[in-house]
Amino acid sequence: MVEKIAPVAVDAMGGDHAPGAIVQGAINAARKGLAVVLVGPEPRVREELSRHRAGKDLPIEVHHASEVVEMHDHPGQAMRRKKDNSIRVCFELVKSKRASAMVSAGNSGAVMAGAIFVLGRPDGVERPAIISVLPALKGSPLLLDMGAVVDCRPSHLVQFALMGDVYARRVIGVAKPRVAVLANGEEDSKGTDLTRAAAAALRKAPIHFVGYCEGRDLLTGEFDVIVTDGFTGNVALKTMEGTAKVVGEYLKRALMSTTVSKIGGLLAKQALEGMKKRIDWREVGGAPLVGVNGVGFISHGRSDALAIENAIRRAREAARTHFTDEIANAVAPTEALLAAAEPGSANGEAEPQRRTAPHEA
Repeated sequence: MVEKIAPVAVDAMGGDHAPGAIVQGAINAARKGLAVVLVGPEPRVREELSRHRAGKDLPIEVHHASEVVEMHDHPGQAMRRKKDNSIRVCFELVKSKRASAMVSAGNSGAVMAGAIFVLGRPDGVERPAIISVLPALKGSPLLLDMGAVVDCRPSHLVQFALMGDVYARRVIGVAKPRVAVLANGEEDSKGTDLTRAAAAALRKAPIHFVGYCEGRDLLTGEFDVIVTDGFTGNVALKTMEGTAKVVGEYLKRALMSTTVSKIGGLLAKQALEGMKKRIDWREVGGAPLVGVNGVGFISHGRSDALAIENAIRRAREAARTHFTDEIANAVAPTEALLAAAEPGSANGEAEPQRRTAPHEA
C-alpha cells in the first residue's frame, strides 16, 4: 500500500522573485502530481495563480499568512514579532501534520529560527545544520554545515557527522556512508584543534568514519558525508558556485572563438548540456535542515520556478523517509564519544595515525 503523504508547504513570499517564480514552481510541481500548500497573503497568492492560469484541478491549496519576513529583518525578532509570517505558518503546518515538509527561498536565518521555535529539536541535538548536496563526479556527497553554526565546538561537528550519516542512508540511499571531516591535509595531525578533537571522537563512533577530506576532494565522490563549521562550509559552497560559473563562461568563449570550435560545440552540445545540468544549483532546489523535528528546505534567494519545483520534489522525498525519527538515537553517544577521545582517557589514542583513504580501503 502506497503511503499517503501530506502536501508540501511552500513559502510563497520568500525569495528575490516572489511570489511569481515561487507560484510558478509550485504549479509546475502540482502538474507532476505533487500536492502543494502555498502560504502567504491569500489575495496576492490567488492573483498569481490566476495570472499563471493554474487550473482548479491541480493539487494546490492556499493558506493565508498575513505577514512576510523581509531579507533585512532580524531572524529571531521576526519570529517573535511577526507571528503570522509565511515562514512560521509553513512550519506550523508541518508541526500539525497538515504538511509533510516546508520549502522557503526567503530569509535563511528566519527559516532556521522558525524551525527551532516551532518544530524544536530532537533530544540531544545541540545545533541544527544545513546540508548541501554537492555535484560530484559520482554519487551525491553531503556537505554540512552550510552556515547555520558559524562558531562550532567539537560536539557540533560530531553531531553533524552523525546526523549526516542518517540523512545519507535514509534519504540518499547510501548503505554505508563514508564520513569525513574537512581539513587541510590527510594526516590526522593536520587541521585545527576543532577538527582534530572531532575526528578523534568520530573514530570511535558507530559510523564509517574515514578521516580527513581535503578541499580538492569535495567533488570527487570519494566521500559521502563531509562535515565542517558553518563559516567554512558556506565559503566552500560559494567558491564552488563561483568557479562553476567562471569555468562555464570560459568554455562558452572558447567554443565561440573560431568557426571550427563552433562546429565542435554543436557536436558536443548534448554532452555540454548534461554537464551544465549536473552543476546547476537549481537542479538541487534547496538545502535540507537536519536536527529539527520536521522537514524543512532552504532554497537560494535567487530561486526561479525550476529551483522551487525541484525543492518541492526533494522535500517530499525526504519527508517520505521519516529520517527525522532516527536523529535523537544517532546523536545520543556524542558526550561519550568526546570523553573517550580525550587524551589520557582509558580509550584514548596515544598517537595520531594517518587515515586510510577510501580508495585504499
